[in-house]
Amino acid sequence: MFVLSNLVFTAARLLELVLWAYFWLIIARAVLSWVNPDPSNPIVRFLYRVTEPVLRPIRHRLPLLAGGLDLSPMVVLLAIYVLDSFLVGSLRDLALRLR
Repeated sequence: MFVLSNLVFTAARLLELVLWAYFWLIIARAVLSWVNPDPSNPIVRFLYRVTEPVLRPIRHRLPLLAGGLDLSPMVVLLAIYVLDSFLVGSLRDLALRLR
């Protein structure tokens, strides 16, 4: 049973790493939106290509605040935090119970 426990724990850790990597990509995207970057830059294109599929549906559902403030990155960051706390925590607890 310890093998299954290690597998679940590893899946939890991998999910946590993916969520936090995406967390930082969203933050980098938000910071770039403040400085009007060159759209032909490969790093900027990568950030837009990776984050836009998640941000676009949220952006269409949320109204813009005064001054054109886009809250979609904040909503995604909160969702990542909730997923990390709930899903990763639940997987870790399951792994500990399987030992």
